[in-house]
Amino acid sequence: MTSEGVGKSEDKDRVLYGCMGLGGSWEPGPYGPADIDAAEAAVEAALDSGITVFDHADIYRHGKSEAVFGEVLARTPGLRARITLQTKCGIRLGDASRPGLYDLRAETVTRRVEESLTRLRTDVVDVLLLHRPDPLADVDALAEALDSLHRQGLVRHFGVSNTGAAQIAHLQARLARPLVANQLEMSLYQRDWVEAGVLVNTPAAAANGFPYGTLEHCRDHGIRLQAWGALAQGRFTGRQQTPAERATADLLAELARRKGTTPETVLLWWLIRHPSRIAPVIGTARPDRIRACRDAAVREPDLTHEEWYELWVTARGVPLP
Repeated sequence: MTSEGVGKSEDKDRVLYGCMGLGGSWEPGPYGPADIDAAEAAVEAALDSGITVFDHADIYRHGKSEAVFGEVLARTPGLRARITLQTKCGIRLGDASRPGLYDLRAETVTRRVEESLTRLRTDVVDVLLLHRPDPLADVDALAEALDSLHRQGLVRHFGVSNTGAAQIAHLQARLARPLVANQLEMSLYQRDWVEAGVLVNTPAAAANGFPYGTLEHCRDHGIRLQAWGALAQGRFTGRQQTPAERATADLLAELARRKGTTPETVLLWWLIRHPSRIAPVIGTARPDRIRACRDAAVREPDLTHEEWYELWVTARGVPLP
């Protein structure tokens, strides 16, 4: 997927690189040359692994993630044309004087996009996601702001994040252009998205908060699901804590050995294998872990029906209902 081709080459763009780990510390202070070098190494590892979609948000490292990425683009002539840039807005971080909150007021969204463009050193964002729903948002005014950003050539495509089917439909009814993505936490650890569909009519359904029908809505309307937290924060590939996590790590290692790949790849294949067209977002800043995901980006998911279920049931730690 190039910057012009969002949504047109999904087979090539099975995996996205999440840039939250770039830019140094989460303190508001400045970044330095070492932070730019680290970002460049991560970007190179992603590109070497066949990943060309880079996911940002205006709040990551207080804007430093976007800023160091902009520095990398400035160092590398021609790189911008080879990649897809995605960013998010809608969250305002808290500090000592005020709590964190969500802000999708039209004027705020417009200003945040302009600030992201400056930090990223580009004249257009390929995909803008609304980071979280804002209960106070005037959806008509928000839709007009998004349409205006597109008319000005500042944003090519729009999507949402952490958003359910009804909220998506409510916004889409007011937009001139189709929403192209919904980014949700989805992994072999965070399984509410898949379990919502099988816990119906069981007592366990009451504890599942996933907005039922969201997967189906996105599939029916051509909205690409993006899975943040896809590597499960290393729970199955390095820091197992529970018996189920240890058993899942052992199973991943065995499947990886048999298929000539890495446990990280098998973990991502579990998401990609699902028919809902899930694109995992990997957030590690370590080049070695990024490269460990290469086969997920360039190979078809090599998991049988039975292997997919074995991973699911092992991670659950209890049988399916």
